[in-house]
Amino acid sequence: MDYRIVQVLSRRDLRRFVKFPLDLYKDCPQYVPALNSDQYKSLTDVPMLSYCERVMWLALDQKDRVVGRICAMLNPRYNELYGKKRVRFGWFDTIDDFAVASLLIHTAEKWALEKGMDEVHGPLFYNTLGKQGMLVEGFENIPPFNCLYNYPYYNDFMTRLGYEKECDWVQYKVKADMDVPEKMHAIADRVQERYHFVEGDIERLKKDKAMIREFFRIYNESFSTSVLNFIPFTQEEIDMEAAQSIPMLNKDLCTFLLSQEGEIAAFGISFPSISKALQKAKGRLFPFGWYHLLKALRSYDTIDLMINGAAPDWQRSGVSAVYHCMMSEKTKKTTAKWAITNPQIETNSAAKVWERYDPQPFMRRRCYVKRIAE
Repeated sequence: MDYRIVQVLSRRDLRRFVKFPLDLYKDCPQYVPALNSDQYKSLTDVPMLSYCERVMWLALDQKDRVVGRICAMLNPRYNELYGKKRVRFGWFDTIDDFAVASLLIHTAEKWALEKGMDEVHGPLFYNTLGKQGMLVEGFENIPPFNCLYNYPYYNDFMTRLGYEKECDWVQYKVKADMDVPEKMHAIADRVQERYHFVEGDIERLKKDKAMIREFFRIYNESFSTSVLNFIPFTQEEIDMEAAQSIPMLNKDLCTFLLSQEGEIAAFGISFPSISKALQKAKGRLFPFGWYHLLKALRSYDTIDLMINGAAPDWQRSGVSAVYHCMMSEKTKKTTAKWAITNPQIETNSAAKVWERYDPQPFMRRRCYVKRIAE
């Protein structure tokens, strides 16, 4: 069958771009759709677009039906920071036809060459916070709401197109009500006796703009050396993320440790799993999507471990043992039975902490890269 590529320029095509996965995965019990409204905003009205270039395409069949989509992004801040000449791709979805995948990827590569770039990698978002990494293991599982899902054939197509592994992220499933090991308890007691950390008030944090700014400053510094392809947030990105995520913090699932001077020393942020609620919402908040989401936030048996970290000055102090113990005690008081870890680079030594919790492999996702010019 012959296919053609069209650039997304009209509202109609943007709507088709956003809604295509709902059709592609309608019979897939593991797929978790994003809210359509969130997708529109991500593609048209986010701070990253003030410095990123992006272009979207649809692949159409002879009957004008959408059979694939892709977005190519050029992030000059990333290229400058890492000394690269790369374009990244995301929002990549295709029917099980190599011709479609080839058309989409080659169109993105051509655009990258036109921009003077010599490599393409992905799937990625504009910055580090969005969905990234093509699923390569764990297709039988339902992913957290902030993670991609794709059919296995995607990876076969990437390999045939000459792409190679740049890195893998791994995720684990652990028992949420499992106590931390005795050794960690002992370490936490010694560290706490020495430094006298106190737990921050989550509700107060939500209202403290200075503390929120400090948290994201620490976030930028903490992950700049440990997260591959990390891009520090701009102030506009921080403001957007703070407005979206800080109000959602749940004191029963989040921990902020403060030093005696009142500075953030470490943090652990988790959310109730909303994946099944999003499946029921089918991309729409109204008329009933909001009900499913609200219900999931109040009654849950699975939590998503979103972010765990320590301020650079405290990273070798043993503070992680303290907040792990605090988080464990909090979680045991909830209805949660399982916890899903956030994707972590497989080479990151911090990911080894989950080995202490009798983890089950949950998902592995991959960033692919290809050199397109010499």
